[in-house]
Parts: sequence; structure tokens; C-alpha cells
Amino acid sequence: MKKDNKKNFISLVIVLVFLGIVLLLDQVIKPTDNMSMLLTVLQKGSVYALAAVSMNLLNGFTGLFSLGHAGFMLIGAYTYAMLTIPDAARADVYQYYDPAIRFSIPEVLSNGIGPAGTALGVLIAVIIAGLIACLFAYLIGLPVLKLKSDYLAIATLGFAEIIRAIFQWSKLGPLTNGSNLLKGFERTSTFKLAIGDFTLSLSTFVPVLIATICIWIIVLIKNSTYGRAFVAIRDDEIAAEAMGIDLAHHKMLSFCTSSFFAGISGAMMAMVLSIAQASNFRSAMTYEILLMVVLGGIGSISGSVIGAFLFISTSEWWLRGLDSGKWLGISAPGIFRNGFRLVVFSVIIMIVVLFFRKGIMGDKELTLEMVKAWPKNIFNWIRSIPKKIKSLFSKKEAK
Repeated sequence: MKKDNKKNFISLVIVLVFLGIVLLLDQVIKPTDNMSMLLTVLQKGSVYALAAVSMNLLNGFTGLFSLGHAGFMLIGAYTYAMLTIPDAARADVYQYYDPAIRFSIPEVLSNGIGPAGTALGVLIAVIIAGLIACLFAYLIGLPVLKLKSDYLAIATLGFAEIIRAIFQWSKLGPLTNGSNLLKGFERTSTFKLAIGDFTLSLSTFVPVLIATICIWIIVLIKNSTYGRAFVAIRDDEIAAEAMGIDLAHHKMLSFCTSSFFAGISGAMMAMVLSIAQASNFRSAMTYEILLMVVLGGIGSISGSVIGAFLFISTSEWWLRGLDSGKWLGISAPGIFRNGFRLVVFSVIIMIVVLFFRKGIMGDKELTLEMVKAWPKNIFNWIRSIPKKIKSLFSKKEAK
């Protein structure tokens, strides 16, 4: 017990140090600096990390293959946007419709209790976004959770596409603004804290903090009796039911919990992008999140976080020069052209999948002991590359 408490304390210290570093970077790095992409990666990475972990809770730990994540993120993004657009800006946003919602939660609370009301209103709007996504998950889960495997995936994918089409329906224009985007709501670029004469920027710190808290809650769920029940259902439904686990109840609980955090990640995405538009939440977004889960390791929360940040860092930052004709000081306009970044990124993904069959972390979680052993493990992995390449082209079936 004392050993577990020590590990938990060390993990808490590491998380607090990381949050402190993010807060410091928020003050030091300016939007015009060359390193400003680091803040973008941290913002988007935190959004996708939460989305990937919430999908892993359903697909990895419970064994329910769902492809409706983008739909729940869309619901969360629109709910947050609709509840935080200032009243004075609604006429400009809803140019073609008479807005059905005529109040902003942060605005109402700030008028009542001052600047703290804005932060509280944003928090309430984020939680409501998750709850609305959870409500939709419950309603859609009643019929679709009776399906299994590919049929469940197809049903949830269809739900996501239907939701995207409905939110662009002109009849719902007073709520969703039809096919037009929502803007003008509370976003990360406006998050600041005035301390005397000094103004503290929180544009990156807030989404990272929200994602950290939510992922911590998911870790607690995983380690609870409910989490163990989810894993038992994944491993063997018949054995789980024989042990007294209510399959329908726990599947619905996992589905709704995953969708709740997907809704929160959607709200965070609206904050980061400063807009909410249904066309951004296509099925390709679900596939990207699933790719992050697979890269990190199905059944590993820390793997999903690592996979999300690697995906965003590589696609949004490290390989971006391949589209502009110059990368790492090498100028090759004939080769490095628009779209070449995606080609290289796809090759990298193929290599990772070939050499890490179970993902980067597999079903393990990141520990201090694992970090200490990295130099030795990396050296052994490099030595084994020739053998791995030989096995790929071997006629024998890889085990």
C-alpha cells in the first residue's frame, strides 16, 4: 500500500510539474514566435488525447467497436458554442435565423458574480456539452448496443453521419445556425487572468488542464470495479455474465461514459478552433482518433495520450515543411510539394504498425521503471531491426 501511495504521489508531482511548464510556455511563447506551433500542438494534442482515451475506454477496455465518436464530439462542440455566444453577438452569428437561445451562461454568471462567473460559466457549459452527448449516447445505445462487432461499428458510424446532416438542417437553424458556422463564443485565445498589472495567458493551460482532469477520472474508472467489469466483458462475455455482471447495464455505462468525455473533447475543440461547424466532424475524424488509439496501444491509457500527441506533432508540425518545398534545411521543390507530407506520414504509420504489432505501449501503462529502462530497450530494439525486417518477408506466417 505504501509503495502504491509513493507511486501515486510521484505521478501527481510529475503532472503538476508538466502543468506548470505548460503555464510557463503560455507566458513565454508569443503567437509570432517560431515555437508558437508548440502551443498549437499542446492545445490540439490535449483535445485528441482526451478523445482517444475516451474511445479506448469503449473500444479497448470494453471491447465495443464504435465509430460514432465524431458525432458525439460534434454534439459537444455545438452545445458549448450555443451556450457561450454573448447575447450581443447572436444577431451577427445567426444572420439568417431568429436564435432560439438568447443567453450566454458565462455572461449571465459574470454579471452576477464578476470575472469568476465567466470561468464558472465556461466550466458549466463544458459539463453540459458532455451531458448532452451522454444523453444522445443513451438514446442511440438502447437499440445499437444489442449489436456486436462490425454491425455495431456500422450502426454508430451511421449515427455520426446522421447527426452531422441533422445539425446542418435548415429547420434547426435557430439552434445550430444550419450549415453556417457558429463563432463569437468563449474560446481559449480569450482566456486570461489579471493579477495586478500582470495578465496571465491561459490559452494553452486551460485545455491541457481540462484534458488532464478528465483523463485522471477515466484512470479512476478503469481501476474501479466498473473498469474491471468492462475488461471482463471484453475478454469473455459469457464468463462475465456467469460472474454476475449485467452485460446490458455495463455496456450502456461504458458507452455513455465514453460519449460524455467525447462531448467534452468536442467542446474543447470548439474552444481551440474558435468555431463550431458540422463539416469539421466527418467520419475521417473518427478514423484519426482510432488510429491514435491503435498507434498508442489498445487497452493503454498512456498509450492513447502518447499516440495522440505523436499524431498531432508529426502531422501538424514536424512534417509540415514537406508541403512547402523545404524541410530540415533541404530544399527540393520538385519532391517536397503540397500533399507530400501525408505520403511520408502514411509511410511512418505503416512502419510503426509493422514493428509495433500491439502499438507503442501495447496494453501496458507508462511507469517510471519503464522510462528508466528506455535506453536499454531502445538499444535492443535497434539491434532487432534486421531480424524483424527478415521476418516481414518470411514465408512463414508471423505469430
